[in-house]
Amino acid sequence: MTPSVVGIDLGTTFSLAAYVQNGKPVVVRDGSGAALVPSVISFHDDGEVLVGSAARARALSDPEHTIFSVKRLMGRTLADLQKELKHIPHQIVEREVEAGRKVLHVRIGKREHTPEELSAMILKEVVKRAGNPTKAVITVPAYFDDTQRQATRDAGRIAGLDVLRIINEPTAAALAYGLASKQIGTVAVYDLGGGTFDCSILSLSEGVFKVLATNGDTYLGGDDFDRTLTELAAKEMGIDLSTRDPELLQYLRDAAERTKIALSTAKSVEFAITLPERGISFRRQVTRSEFEKLIDPYIQRSLDKCRSALKDAGLRKDQVDEVVMVGGSTRIPYVRERVGEFFGKKPHTDLNPDEVVALGAALQADILTGNSRGMLLLDVVPLSLGIETLGGVVDKLIHRNSTVPCRASTRYTTFVDNQTAININIYQGERELTKDCRLLGQFKLSGIPPMPAQMAQVDVTFLVDANGMLTVSAKENRSGQQASVAVQPSHGLSPDEVENLVLDSVKHAREDFATRRFIELKNKAEADMRHADKAFARAGDYLSAEQRGQIDASRGNLEAALNGSDVDALHHTLEAFGTATLPLAEMLMNAVVNATLKGKGAEGLDANSL
Repeated sequence: MTPSVVGIDLGTTFSLAAYVQNGKPVVVRDGSGAALVPSVISFHDDGEVLVGSAARARALSDPEHTIFSVKRLMGRTLADLQKELKHIPHQIVEREVEAGRKVLHVRIGKREHTPEELSAMILKEVVKRAGNPTKAVITVPAYFDDTQRQATRDAGRIAGLDVLRIINEPTAAALAYGLASKQIGTVAVYDLGGGTFDCSILSLSEGVFKVLATNGDTYLGGDDFDRTLTELAAKEMGIDLSTRDPELLQYLRDAAERTKIALSTAKSVEFAITLPERGISFRRQVTRSEFEKLIDPYIQRSLDKCRSALKDAGLRKDQVDEVVMVGGSTRIPYVRERVGEFFGKKPHTDLNPDEVVALGAALQADILTGNSRGMLLLDVVPLSLGIETLGGVVDKLIHRNSTVPCRASTRYTTFVDNQTAININIYQGERELTKDCRLLGQFKLSGIPPMPAQMAQVDVTFLVDANGMLTVSAKENRSGQQASVAVQPSHGLSPDEVENLVLDSVKHAREDFATRRFIELKNKAEADMRHADKAFARAGDYLSAEQRGQIDASRGNLEAALNGSDVDALHHTLEAFGTATLPLAEMLMNAVVNATLKGKGAEGLDANSL
C-alpha cells in the first residue's frame, strides 16, 4: 500500500515515517524491516549523494564530506553554534544575502548547502521508503521557536512535500499513547532525543488532547552524552579537540556512541579506538556508574525543565497520572531511574520510544485528511511573542503556553510629533529586553498622517496559526493605513529563496536523475569488470579466441564510456559487456556445479572441472 499522506519524525539522529492503515498507525520499514533512517548525508567527489545508512557507513572514511545532526543547525545563527563548532567536523559559514538577513551554510568541499536543503535530502529519503507521498505532517521539538519551525516547513517544501501541519513531538507522542491506552487524566511527556529535549504536560479527556505547558532545551540530548565520552577519551589521549581533526573526531564520536549504547545493557564497556597508520591505540574501561556521573548534569538540566513545565501548568508532581518516555536516549537505564524518582512513579514505556512520535504524527495526518476520529489536538506556543517598544523593551502580546491557534491585539501610538512611519520589530523569548530575546522579523507601517505625538492609534495584531506560524499586522485607525507580514526571520531562507530551491529541483530533476543513473551504472560496470577479471583469470584459457576477442573489445568500449558522461552509451556498452562475458559466466557456473557434485568447493576447481 502506498499512503497518500504520512507523519514524519525528522530527528537529530534518526528520521522515520508512519501512516494509518486500516485505522491503525504503522511505521514505514525497508525490505530488511528497519524503520529508522539515519539523519546523515554524505557527498562524494563524483557528485554522488548518499543519505541514511549508506552515508553513516561512510562517516569514518570520509568525515569531511559526511553531515550529521543537521537538526541542530535548523533556524540557527553562527553565534548560536559557537559552543558546538569544535565538535562539528565540517565547516559552518554564514552568508549575508541582503541587508540585515543572513543564511547559514554547511561547506562540503567546494559546495555549500543550507540546513534546510540538507534536511530536505533526509526527508526525500524518508518519503521514498513510503512510496513518495506528497503530503505530510512533520514533527518538531516543542521548544522550537518560530524560526526553527519555519526552517522545518521550508525543508518540507524543498523536498516537494505539501506540509499539512507542523506539530510538537511530545504532543504527537501523547496522541499515539492516548489512542493505544485510552488514558484520561494528566500526562507528562519526557522527550529526550539525540539533540533536543522537551517536557510537556498534557490533559487527556474525552478525546481532547490539550497541552497545558511545555518547556525544553533545543541543545540537550544523546549527542551531549556522546560528547562527554569523547572529551574524556580525548583528554586521556592528550588530544586537543579544538584543532579540528575531522577524521579523528569522527572515530572518537563513533566509539563514544557505541560505548554509550552498550552501557545500557552492560555494567562495564571498553572504549576502544585504533588507528595504526596514525600511531593511535587507545583502550580503557568505562563503567556504567562512571558514565552516569558524566551525564548527570544533563539529566538534572532536563529535570529542571520538567519542574518549570509543572509550574507553568499549575500542577504538583503528584498530580501527574502518567509519565510517557519518548526518544532513543530514554533507553538509558539511568534516565528512566531519575525520571521515575522525580515524578514518583514508573515511566510508561509501552511503545517503542524511537517510533512513537512518527505514529502520533501519522494519526494527526489522518485526521487532517478528513478521517475524523472524534479527537481534538490542542497545542501551545512554546515562547512568548511581542514587539519592541521604547527603550528596547519587549511588550509581549502572546504569552508562552497559549493554546494555538490564537490571536492578540494591542494599541500603540507615536512618540514624536509628525511621525509618519513606525518600525515594528518582532521578538520571541521570555526576557524583558530585546537584547536578550530573538529577533524574528520586522516591517514598517508607513503613510501615517502627520499629527502630534500620541494622537495616532496603531493596532498591532499577532496571529499564530495551528502550525505555530506567526503573522503580524498593523493598522493606523485614523488614516486606515495598514501593513502585515508573515514573519520571515532575520536569518534563514526567504519565501522566494525556498520557492527557487523547489523550482530548481524540478528544473534539474532530469539532469539529477541522469547524474544519479550514471553513477549507479558506473558502480555496476566497475563491479562487473572486477568479477569478470576474476573469472577470466580462472577460466579464460578455456574460451575460444573469438570469445576472448569479444570480451576484450566490449571491455574497451565500456572503459571508454566510463570516461564520458553519456548515460545511454554507458547503459548500452554495459549490456554489451554482459552479453560478451556470458559464455565465461556460464563456463564458470558449470564448473562450480561439477566441482560441487564431485565433492569439491568452488576454490578447488581444476582443469578437469572445466
